[in-house]
Amino acid sequence: MSNRVVCREASHAGSWYSASGSQLNAQLEGWLSKAESTIRPARAIIAPHAGYTYCGACAAHAYKQVDPTVTRRVFILGPSHHVPLSRCALSPAEIYRTPLYDLRIDQKVYADLWKTGLFERMSLQTDEDEHSIEMHLPYTAKAMESHKDEFSIVPVLVGALSESKEQEYGKLLSKYLADPSNLFIISSDFCHWGQRFRYTYYDESHGEIYRSIEHLDKMGMGIIEQLDPMSFTNYLKKYRNTICGRHPIGVLLNAVAELRKSGLEMNFSFLNYAQSRLWHLVHHRKTQTSYGRHMRLSSPARTVPARLGWFLQEMPALLIPLLLMLTSHKPSSMGKYLLLGTFCMHYFQR
Repeated sequence: MSNRVVCREASHAGSWYSASGSQLNAQLEGWLSKAESTIRPARAIIAPHAGYTYCGACAAHAYKQVDPTVTRRVFILGPSHHVPLSRCALSPAEIYRTPLYDLRIDQKVYADLWKTGLFERMSLQTDEDEHSIEMHLPYTAKAMESHKDEFSIVPVLVGALSESKEQEYGKLLSKYLADPSNLFIISSDFCHWGQRFRYTYYDESHGEIYRSIEHLDKMGMGIIEQLDPMSFTNYLKKYRNTICGRHPIGVLLNAVAELRKSGLEMNFSFLNYAQSRLWHLVHHRKTQTSYGRHMRLSSPARTVPARLGWFLQEMPALLIPLLLMLTSHKPSSMGKYLLLGTFCMHYFQR
């Protein structure tokens, strides 16, 4: 029998956030110093899981509300991005590594959850591929550093749950939420907009696209603040907003609803909102970029006719292969000329 401790490595360190403990610590301290502690101690927070370059400052507003003097166990619920799950999954690891210090998984709670038969066991590879939980580990370590030997974590990977499953997991976890020494961290970004995400909802009445996205997200945030799981479900059905942590949020809302049945009231408030593409926002705060059917006749920008613009845009794709054909001095096969010629004919037709 092997007594080797299974450790999950900080697989996204060095890319999504700094792998240097001292540099990471300085960054976290900088972001936290600019956030205010307004509703401390928090019993649950919702924070993003993008790279720290994009969301580090925003996440600080949530983690500033964590009180390490009362928190002894931290549940981290993150959505599954890479593997299909219809339930929730637990990690095979005992230790989660971070550049700051190692975090210990609460094996007693894990054993109790496993006994329910509601959880799967994910592989270590799946665990290390997933970022939604890992992105909260350095912030958790930083927020709890004054009591780093006095707390444990309970990471839970949340699958694409049905409404009934969200209710079931919410009911199960509600007893842990009722304990003031437990903190719940819900990992979630909000709207993922664009063709890449197959989501291009745009309400022109709000102005530019990023304004429409902001309005849509804040509508959802307002509904989450009501702590009503059914209202949040109806919002998602109506707008299809691509909130990747919608199922962890649904589990939390159902846990709160379960506690309300016993007369325990909770309040929830969002403290900060930010969109990742800051360069895009800065640009559009300075100028109104018009294009296509959104072009205003009074636009002060210099423009070219659409067909000419398209022709100029496509010309390099036509001229470069043509140049290769005309300037090549090496013996070439007919196949090469046929391929390049066909390519040029295709782009000339375009």
